[in-house]
Amino acid sequence: MSVVLLSIVSALWPTPEPPVSERWHAWPVARVFPRAVAGVSPSGARVTYVLAGVAPEAPCRAAFQPAAVRPGCRTALRATYADSTQTYVATVGIAVLDRAAPRPGAAGRPATVRPVAFPGGPAERFGERQYFTGVLIGSGERYLVATAAGYADGRTYRPGDRTVPRLRDAARQLATTLHRMLTR
Repeated sequence: MSVVLLSIVSALWPTPEPPVSERWHAWPVARVFPRAVAGVSPSGARVTYVLAGVAPEAPCRAAFQPAAVRPGCRTALRATYADSTQTYVATVGIAVLDRAAPRPGAAGRPATVRPVAFPGGPAERFGERQYFTGVLIGSGERYLVATAAGYADGRTYRPGDRTVPRLRDAARQLATTLHRMLTR
């Protein structure tokens, strides 16, 4: 009888959400990095960013470029997404911090997360030399979310290359969406 009562109470009284600062390890990987993230192109068309792969948890120094994360970074989580047309790819990095992150903002090709390639798909040629733009988003929480975005065809960034608005928007949308999911 007590097992049945406990089951009923558990169903009616769900477990509380973990505190924001603990979600990175309390949630399953699929909740931190969902298989698909909805977005909108500059023309207003719907875009879907599809998960190419999730990298193993890594030290911050290995996962981020030196100027992107300050001391106090506990660990880093990374995943790479491709847009539904497989034209663009972006690695999203989540830096888990000991204290609240400042609100950074940068345009162009800022110091950011190190790209992660995944074989057998649109992200297989994505690396440090292929990212064109990136975004860093912090808030009053203990996360810094960064993206590094480039082209799925493996083209290499050269200083002076212009970034198309859609690529910059993809980087911002992914960082903003995943940050919002973790912190709200």
